[in-house]
Amino acid sequence: MNRKSFDKIASTIGLLLGLVLITAGFLLQWGGNFANGQVKEQLVAQKVTFPEAGTGSLKALPDADRVAMEKYAGQEMTTGDQAYTYANHYIAIHMQGIADGKTYEEVSGEYMADNAALQADPSNQTLAGKVAMEAGQRQALFMGSTLRGLLGFTYAFATIAKIALIASYTLFISGALFLILAFAGFAHLRKADETA
Repeated sequence: MNRKSFDKIASTIGLLLGLVLITAGFLLQWGGNFANGQVKEQLVAQKVTFPEAGTGSLKALPDADRVAMEKYAGQEMTTGDQAYTYANHYIAIHMQGIADGKTYEEVSGEYMADNAALQADPSNQTLAGKVAMEAGQRQALFMGSTLRGLLGFTYAFATIAKIALIASYTLFISGALFLILAFAGFAHLRKADETA
C-alpha cells in the first residue's frame, strides 16, 4: 500500500471517529442536562428549605453535621449535593434520636412481636402502651428512611449527570483532536508522493 492510500484511509477513519466522538459528546451532554433538570424539578416541587443558621434544629446537631447543613442554611433544596447533605446530616441524625438509634426494621420487628402478644392478652395496658409507642416510632422511621432513600437516589442521579457532562467535554475535546488530525492528514495527502 502506498503512502497516499494509507493517508486517505487513516484520515477518513480519523474524520469518522471525530464525528462519532462529538456526536456521543452531544448525547452525553443532553443526558446530563436532562438528569440535572429532572433533579431540580423534582426537588423544587417538594419545597424543602434548609433551616436558617442559628435555629435550634441546627444547633442540636453534632458539629460536623451542623457545619455541613449551615452551608445551605435558609436555601431551597434544588441540587443533588443539597439532597445528600439534608439526608445524611439532618434526617439521619434526627432518626438516631428515635428508638435509641434502632432502624425501621428493628423497631418493626419488635412492634409486630409485641402486637401479636397484645392480641393474645388485650388487657395488658403496659404492653398496649409499648405497642402504641413502637407504632409511632415505626411510622417515623419509615417516613425518615423513605425520604433519605429518595434523596439518596436524587443525589445519585445528580452525580451521574455530573459524570455524563464531564464525559461529554472529554469526548468533545477528543473528537475535535481527531478532526484536526484528520484534516491535517487530508492536507498531507495532497503533498504525499504516489510512489512512496
